Order: sequence, then C-alpha cells, then structure tokens
Amino acid sequence: MGRPVTLCTGQWADMTLEDLARKTSEWGYDGLELCCWGDHFEVAKAIEDPKYCDGRRKLLEKYNLKVFAISNHLAGQLVLDPNDHRTDAWVPAGVRGDAKKKTEWAIEEMKRTARSAQRLGVSVVNGFTGSSIWHLFYSFPPVAQADIDAGFKLLKERWGPILDVFEQCGVKFALEVHPTEIAFDTYTAERAVETLGGREEFGFNFDPSHLHWQGVDPVKFIHRFGDRIYHVHVKDAIVTLDGMSGILASHLNFGDHRRGWDFRSPGRGGVNFEEIIRALNVINYRGPLSVEWEDSGMEREHGAREACEFVKRLDFQPSTLAFDKAFEER
Repeated sequence: MGRPVTLCTGQWADMTLEDLARKTSEWGYDGLELCCWGDHFEVAKAIEDPKYCDGRRKLLEKYNLKVFAISNHLAGQLVLDPNDHRTDAWVPAGVRGDAKKKTEWAIEEMKRTARSAQRLGVSVVNGFTGSSIWHLFYSFPPVAQADIDAGFKLLKERWGPILDVFEQCGVKFALEVHPTEIAFDTYTAERAVETLGGREEFGFNFDPSHLHWQGVDPVKFIHRFGDRIYHVHVKDAIVTLDGMSGILASHLNFGDHRRGWDFRSPGRGGVNFEEIIRALNVINYRGPLSVEWEDSGMEREHGAREACEFVKRLDFQPSTLAFDKAFEER
C-alpha cells in the first residue's frame, strides 16, 4: 500500500473544515493536513476545550479522512521576523502594530501548538521559523559575518525554549525550507541543525518547489537530511526565464506571466517527482504525501482532484526482491 495522500488546508481557509472534508473525500484524498488558521484547527480551542480535538477527529472520520500533521506557518514566521505591518492580520488585535508583542505572542503560540498537536494525537507540526537576516541574503551593502552569526544565535535563543516544549510533548517541528526562513537551502539548513545542537525535535517539511526554482536539487536534499524529513509536501514549480525576467521575480506577484518562476499544480512544472519518490524510498519515509496546491493559473478544485490522482499514480513502494535473484544458482 502506498503512502497516504493528504491535502494541506492552508490555501482553502475560506471554506469550513466540513465543506473541505466533504470535497477532499470525494476527490480521493486519505486525509488532511490541518492548518491553524480559518476554522480548520484552532490552537486556543484545542488547549481550552477538552472536547475540541475529539470533535475534529470525528468530523474527519465522518468523511473517511485522517490527520497526520498540523501546520502553523503564520505564527512560526513571527518568531524571528522583524514583524512589521504586513503580518498584523495574523495576530490578535491586542498585539497588532507592536513588533515586540507580536514576537512574544508567536513564541507562546508555537508552544501551545505543540501541546495542541499532542492532544490531537499527531506527532508533527509543520511551519516556518521566520528570519531576522533574510533581508541580508545579497551582500550589499556589505554584510559582516557577525550579522549572519547573530541571526542564527537568535534562532537558538527563541526556538530553543519552543523546542523544549515540543520535546516534552513528544512532537517534532518540521521547518519548511523556504526563502524568507532562517533555512532556505541546503547549507542554511545544515547550519540551522547545527545551531540547534542537532536536537531531534527539529527537522524538515520537505517541499521541492522552493528548492527547485532556486536551483537546489531536491533529491540531494532528501539524501542529505534523510533522518530529519518528518513530513513531505507535494508542490511543483516552474522556471520561466525568458531573457527579460529574473529569478528573483521582479516584484511581480504570483500568477503574473512575466515572472521568472511560479508555482504549478503537481506534475505540471519542472520538479522531477519520479526521482523524489525513489529518494524517499531510500530513506524509508513512510509518512504522508501532502499536496500543497498553489497554481494561480488553474481552477483550484480541478487542480486538487487532478493532484490527488497524480500523486497516487506516482507513488510506489521500494522493491523487496532483487530483480536478478531468479538467475542465482539453486
């Protein structure tokens, strides 16, 4: 039997969980990756209401769906980010416009997320860390090594206590390696692991799309971090450089045909998912393959249904028998 195929609910937060569960069941999914915005999974209710998590599970069971992970990218982003006005909509009204209060809220919210995951009965929380140094990715004006070191030091200072709670709860945090995060490629991911002392609570939500457009080989990333890939997103991207566009996207929003790259529905971009499945088999990853559907050029319900079919057709188990064993002497 193949790995379970789930749908990340983050891009569907305008729907109620019940409406989305009914649709995803009809589309053929095995479960949902519940995101902590919209009404899909509310951290506060999970902590305060002893019946809440059981109610979420029963709602999914009604549609023959399971939950293997939850995601709290938005709160996680605020832990290390400068926290300007762009993220005010993500936080309670009482902390909007105050960067310090937003950081404090985010740190506590991620601790609560670990506890809520434990109550729901899942062992992985996907998310972002944010980054205080992302804006320094291009070294001009000249960037001192001390500035980069300070960014990783802040990772340890702020995320260390959060990960202590994850450890206490028996839950792992899976960072989605991604531009704007403290780890956005292979080398920065290595440094993040090292900075956090190699603790097991910290690993990765592997998403090939963000590596692909940067020119990083997603398969090599899998082999490098095989023991730290705690969850997998199936998301595609395509590079569309045409001599006028740039790989940094020219301040053009997603979906603009002039961009140098964009996301695509799985199987319709440039990611080699065949080799990714083979690499996941090598590291013995048996968790879910979670479709994170983002394609500005395609109707989303058509895309989500097609993506489920694509992933189920794509996935396969490794061989348990050498193909040439029949040729051995008996």
